[in-house]
Amino acid sequence: MSYIWREGNDVELLINGEAYFPAVFAAIRAAQKQVLLETFIIFEDKVGNELQQILIEVASRGVEVQVMVDGYGTADLSKPFVAAMTSVGVKLHMFDPKPKILGYRTNMFRRLHRKIVVVDGEEAFVGGINFSADHLADFGPMAKQDYAVRVTGPIVVDIHRASLDLFRQNREGGRPRRSLPAMQGLPRFTGDARMRVAIRDNDLHPTDIERQYLQAIRSANYRLVIANAYFFPGYRLMRELRNASRRGVDVTLILQGQPDMPWVRACAKLLYNYLLRDGVSIYEYRERPLHGKVALVDQEWATVGSSNLDPLSLSLNLEANLIIRHPPFNQQLHQHLKELVAEKCQQVSLETAMRGSWWRAPLTVMCFHFIRRFPAMAGQLPAHVPMMKLLRPHLEPANDASAEPELQLNQEKTS
Repeated sequence: MSYIWREGNDVELLINGEAYFPAVFAAIRAAQKQVLLETFIIFEDKVGNELQQILIEVASRGVEVQVMVDGYGTADLSKPFVAAMTSVGVKLHMFDPKPKILGYRTNMFRRLHRKIVVVDGEEAFVGGINFSADHLADFGPMAKQDYAVRVTGPIVVDIHRASLDLFRQNREGGRPRRSLPAMQGLPRFTGDARMRVAIRDNDLHPTDIERQYLQAIRSANYRLVIANAYFFPGYRLMRELRNASRRGVDVTLILQGQPDMPWVRACAKLLYNYLLRDGVSIYEYRERPLHGKVALVDQEWATVGSSNLDPLSLSLNLEANLIIRHPPFNQQLHQHLKELVAEKCQQVSLETAMRGSWWRAPLTVMCFHFIRRFPAMAGQLPAHVPMMKLLRPHLEPANDASAEPELQLNQEKTS
């Protein structure tokens, strides 16, 4: 399905696990009918354990609980952890599970990278935060800097449908087995934010998120800020960033300066010279690893979600972003990012970026074209279509149709 702009929504910015986890846990605890949860990672740490107990609590009192985790990101949950949930009715799905080879995970491509929670079809959370303690400041110097939003209003219908579409896909991948029922009404207006859902998949929406970025960059008049963890976009997006700077837009990139994966920063640095020559400002966030995926344009447009600007997110993974038109939200996010730049970032100069350029230039060209073509090559290498498996209480993957969950759209008309 295609997604449209929805009027009348409320949006709340949630910065890091300190804001996100209390909000999403409170919403799940208050659930009356249904909880849909998609995430790349659940770890068995203090955050994952608290989530597990809350899901057990709500499932035990009859709430439908559907959870989907990625077979790569969440590959090591223990049998007792899983059984404690599935034995009380939590439906735990694993996206594209694969056995390890020589102790290494092999399902590296086409990951479920979305982070979505929908409660009772009336409240939703979208962002980049996994259910793991490394999103909390007390985790230490490697705690991640990240973002999510809590939304209510008509946009929740589209988030709900996007999640249901994924849960309803058949085991061989592809489109949903059953067509979705027609909507019988939208939730009441709860605010004045205009929003739309942008997802990326390998079927009907392969370029939706990148297209939203391109449209926003082209429309920028004076301000463009992107804070993104893994930055290695394609040529079109790079060109539009340079074009925006050339026409006088203040283009600011906030990228990793203390990376959780050093090779990611090394790849991004290959692009610095190309962007800095045309006036793009680049800042490296140095306090801790940046894991955020947010951007804003001028005084109204913003996006928050799970999608990085790299080949995996833009060409292979399942991703979900919200596009938000709301001046107060834009200003709040801009003020936060402005403080981040002033207090915790180091600006990269053209002089610094050009050091060693005599050997870096050919390497940059070679790496850029290899990484940009990598998704197409990776799409051939796995030679499989991602599947989903429902784990039963005794931990065996279900292979029969009778194990399919019955998922229902929230069709109650509200005033």
